[in-house]
Amino acid sequence: MGSVWADRLMALSMRVIGFVIVAAALAGATASFFYNQSQEADQAARVALQMNTRLRDHVAVLEGVRAMYQSDTAASGPGIRAYLAALRPQEQAPGMEGVGIAAAMRRDDPSTAEAQLRANYGRDIRVWPRASSQKVGFPVVLVEPYTPRRDAALGFDMYSETTRREAMRRAWQTGQPAASGIVQLAQERAARVKQPGFLIYIPVYARRPVESPALPPGGPPSATDAPVIATLPGQRPVEAFIYAPFRTEDMMRAILGEQLKSIDGVEVSAGKGPSAPVVFRHGTLGWDAHEQVLRVADRQWTIRISYGRFLDRLGRPLGIFLFGLALALLAMQLHRLQRRRLDAAQTLAEERARHAEDRELMIGEMAHRMKNAFARIGALARITARESSDLADFETRFDGRLRALSDAKQMLVTGAVDTVDLGQIVRRELELAGRVADSASGPEVRLDDEASQALSLAVHEIVTNSIKYGALA
Repeated sequence: MGSVWADRLMALSMRVIGFVIVAAALAGATASFFYNQSQEADQAARVALQMNTRLRDHVAVLEGVRAMYQSDTAASGPGIRAYLAALRPQEQAPGMEGVGIAAAMRRDDPSTAEAQLRANYGRDIRVWPRASSQKVGFPVVLVEPYTPRRDAALGFDMYSETTRREAMRRAWQTGQPAASGIVQLAQERAARVKQPGFLIYIPVYARRPVESPALPPGGPPSATDAPVIATLPGQRPVEAFIYAPFRTEDMMRAILGEQLKSIDGVEVSAGKGPSAPVVFRHGTLGWDAHEQVLRVADRQWTIRISYGRFLDRLGRPLGIFLFGLALALLAMQLHRLQRRRLDAAQTLAEERARHAEDRELMIGEMAHRMKNAFARIGALARITARESSDLADFETRFDGRLRALSDAKQMLVTGAVDTVDLGQIVRRELELAGRVADSASGPEVRLDDEASQALSLAVHEIVTNSIKYGALA
């Protein structure tokens, strides 16, 4: 009973150990999965932080240009050129298409803006487009650093276009940098490969009292006169906007740089939600993309990054789980093998015990039968002694009777049966007497050990007497 309970306790212990191993493997796989996911999320957050930092650097450049412009409006062109040449924004903040000034003008009198363009670039540049529903305009009077492609934006009235005007008004009302929606930049007209873009505006508020909402006092100004001042009801008057145009593809690649090689897929949307336009896409965005927020001036963009590390995200946790499962199966298999060995040992012990019992039974049976045989032989000797006339007669009688008894026992042992045919006993005695055994006939009679030995002696006496005195003489 004790060994049975010990085996049951061992089996229960192995099951508990297997369950603990599987649970530990599952917990390790889950922890590995979430750890890898958190690592990728942290990496995506660092990318977003890097992009936000770069965008703040761009705004800082615009703030510096505004300070330069406000310090000396008349010398804004040469001063800003010198400032940007020393700052080198294309190197310090790559992705920015330059820095420009959009000065206020009356729509019905673009002469002030055209005079500024002539002073800045030494040639006649007309304001465009001529038609607009607005009373004031903000044409581009300066874009630096100068390139032939950026030359296409000179004279463009930004306030005439709805998307740009919306961002300019937000900057006007808040005094903070404002980003436009996605537009096609004016300089893209001269570009062979066109990209979507956006602009960031910073207002330059008027520094003197306003006597006219659209023109300074004294009539139309010259290039050296005070600038035109534009007004909105309830808002501070504005004389210009400092702005920076951005090509989204160039800006994203400049910011991300070599990191794009380690990113499986990245997608940038100018806004939130599925309806936001996608302004940059690289690679294939997977199901495990991490979403981060980008702050583009006063607008919120969304960046989704996926690293596609299947081996790290799923392969390693799956490997940990499978390893733990294999350990649990191995432990259970070892338990089964141990159980089989114990069962085999127990079966062998039971078989040996059964064999020992059989041997004891056989030895007891043999002792009993030998005792009976000796008793029969003793009784047979006493009977034969009483019937014999002398020693020679005793020897003859006793030998025959003993042989008959032996033959009956031999029949049982040789045939390995529990009974003997009576006809077989008779035929054997006749054969020993030298008579034909076929003369004996009759139905089959089966005799057990005791009866076969007794009848063997009787048949032996009958045959012997018949040979001496009867029909067989």
